[in-house]
Amino acid sequence: MIETRGLTKRYGSTLSVDDLTFTVEPGRVTGFLGPNGAGKSTTMRMILGLDRPTSGQALINGKPYGDLVDPLRTVGALLDAKWVHPNRSARAHLRWLARSNRLSASRVDEVLDQVGLTEVADRRAGAFSLGMSQRLGIAAALLGDPGILLFDEPVNGLDPEGIVWIRKFMQRLANEGRIVLVSSHLLSEMAMTASDLVVIGRGSLISQSTTDEFVDRASGSNVRVKSPHIIEFTDVLRQHGLLVGPSGDDDRVVIVTGRGASTARIGDLAAANGIALHELSLHRGSLEEAFIKITSGDVEYSAGNPTSDRERASALVAAGR
Repeated sequence: MIETRGLTKRYGSTLSVDDLTFTVEPGRVTGFLGPNGAGKSTTMRMILGLDRPTSGQALINGKPYGDLVDPLRTVGALLDAKWVHPNRSARAHLRWLARSNRLSASRVDEVLDQVGLTEVADRRAGAFSLGMSQRLGIAAALLGDPGILLFDEPVNGLDPEGIVWIRKFMQRLANEGRIVLVSSHLLSEMAMTASDLVVIGRGSLISQSTTDEFVDRASGSNVRVKSPHIIEFTDVLRQHGLLVGPSGDDDRVVIVTGRGASTARIGDLAAANGIALHELSLHRGSLEEAFIKITSGDVEYSAGNPTSDRERASALVAAGR
């Protein structure tokens, strides 16, 4: 388990991380989100013992990183894809890391194959593209076959095929029972990858929940229902405390909201009342919209004041954040 307890970091008068407490459990991909300057990278560095907290603790399986024996066997991390001697080959870099943690040389070939770098393993790492460097960094994180993995912007520089690969790869690692904590600004990708979210702003915890709970809390969700008996069914839905409104595009369709407005419950009500349904679909807001709505007061730098959440989202994406 990854755990932070009252984690705080000051750089002079600047408070980068502020009394941050959260846990990351195994078997799930957990997205670590926040606006630029929120303290995500600093938090990850403190978890990995690269920065010393001003106060509080960052623990891995109940211990500070510095107390781990052969740490690559416990935790693997990708923080900076270009952290490698440019004149070393990918294979030599990984062999150096393996020796430092008493790992077998055969493990190097295994991880090179896992990330698709076998054919270029003897090329200088300094000549790698950003996407290839990302793959090398992931290989280094996997070297000790650790149960805990931290990735900071792992899809930077990857092509669409590589993005899909790393998404499925992280999910497979979590399905094996590992802890996977991943920071990314690609919110659409996080929506497809992460089961849970830890969201911070200005160094403080804003939210820790499942991804669906986070989106529903910020943007809400609704159920679209189509039936040839929609008037009769509308009365049934309202009798059970659900809010029903017109869809605006079809008089046989209504939009159902309110507490308990799930496809399962609405389907059960239809079946119990002998009402045929032609459509029953859940419509959920986007993670991007939810993130901007919840973190809007914690953005350190702003490039203006777009007039809508959608425009603000577009501006954020265009800026590459």
